[in-house]
Amino acid sequence: MTKIAVAGSGGRMGQALIEALGRAAESGLGAAFDQGDELNLLLDKFDVLIDFTCPEATLKYLQICQAAGKSMVIGTTGFSDSQLQIIHQAAQKMPIVFAPNMSVGVNLSLKLLDMAARVIGADAEIEILETHHSRKLDAPSGTALKMGEVVANALGRDLQKCAIFGHTSGKPRDKNAIGFATIRGGDVVGEHTVSFFMEGERVEITHKASSRTTFANGAVRAAEWLSGKGSGLYSMQDVLGI
Repeated sequence: MTKIAVAGSGGRMGQALIEALGRAAESGLGAAFDQGDELNLLLDKFDVLIDFTCPEATLKYLQICQAAGKSMVIGTTGFSDSQLQIIHQAAQKMPIVFAPNMSVGVNLSLKLLDMAARVIGADAEIEILETHHSRKLDAPSGTALKMGEVVANALGRDLQKCAIFGHTSGKPRDKNAIGFATIRGGDVVGEHTVSFFMEGERVEITHKASSRTTFANGAVRAAEWLSGKGSGLYSMQDVLGI
């Protein structure tokens, strides 16, 4: 049985992860903590650390886990380019599942977005709308950016060059742009819609999360999948085999 540690155990996501581990058949809760200094005292209690905290804490845990020969599932978002590089470097020496969204439904949606972009994307104007609770710090969400990246890659575009955030330039819309819009309010767990606008019709792919349980279940599944894996940076597509 895979022994799993949960970072940020006092938060809403941490509690959802602990509940998910209580239902899991192939893994169990080895440790749970809130303060990063505690991790060094718990290294003999887990095989994989699941972390949904913040970039600074994640990188601290990453350093400790790498030195101790542990694996990590990282669901934290909002990393800078330099912080992402640290994760990529660490994955050369340890197994990591890193995904902006652990939901099975979201990752299926990413597969559908790749297909839609290849079939109709070149003829469409593409917009991504995401909605989250008012306490979410990063915007657009990591999931929205991942969706944009999948669409851009399918179309042979560079997202950093074609992304537009909020359409505030005052210029006519560039047909090759991928637009992002963000809504923050209430207690919305997460909603994402990618719209492909064409002449006379529109195709929309939407995912709505009503509970953090879906993210927690996916993260536990990823941690179980990591058991026995070699060093590398893995995605939820790898975990799900899609």
